[in-house]
Formats: sequence, C-alpha cells, structure tokens
Amino acid sequence: MQVDANKQIAVKWFEAFNEHDLEKLLSLYHEEAEHYSPKLKIRLPETKGLIKGKHALRAWWQDAFDRLPSLQYEVIKLTADHEQVFMEYIRRVDGEEDLRVGEVLQIKKDCIVFSRVYHG
Repeated sequence: MQVDANKQIAVKWFEAFNEHDLEKLLSLYHEEAEHYSPKLKIRLPETKGLIKGKHALRAWWQDAFDRLPSLQYEVIKLTADHEQVFMEYIRRVDGEEDLRVGEVLQIKKDCIVFSRVYHG
C-alpha cells in the first residue's frame, strides 16, 4: 500500500538526517526535486527559499551538517496519504533552543519530488 511506503520513506529520511548520511538522504529524492525552507530565505536570500535539483540539495545539507554537527531531529508524528507525508518533529542543536518543525514531503514513484518546511 502506497501510504505505508510513503511513511517508510519518511522514516528513512529521519534515519539519514540523524546519521548525517548525505548520500542516504539524497537517494530518497528525485534528481529534479525542489525544497523550500524559511532558513534558505535567511541563509541564501537569492534563492527566495527554494532550491532545485540534487546538486543544490547536496550543497545545502552538507553545509548544515558541517555547521551543525549536533543536529538531530526527534519525530513527533508522521501522517501519510497516497501522495505525501506530513512530518512533525523537533529540531535539536547544541546551544540553540529546540525548534518545532512541520514538513511536507510530496512523493511520486517512491521518490521525494518536493519538500516544504514550516516553522517560525
């Protein structure tokens, strides 16, 4: 069932992030995947919050792993349907206040094609 498969992709996403395994993380994404994040708007204003393609995703997340070696995500809830997964989690970084995050992964043919982060 596609709902279970989509939820499994989200579980693998958290595993890859918490292991800081960039290749494992990128393997979940389509080559032309897009990612939107408020943090992109701040750190890379020229993107207006949106990056496209695995090359851009690689650069973005490698920078995060390099800058934030203690970065970890704690899953609160995963809600999946046939096309997407809504993820609620806590972002933890040593020396920073915990941040509650919502993120949607849009999935087609077992690949993430678009992700969008929501937080304050």
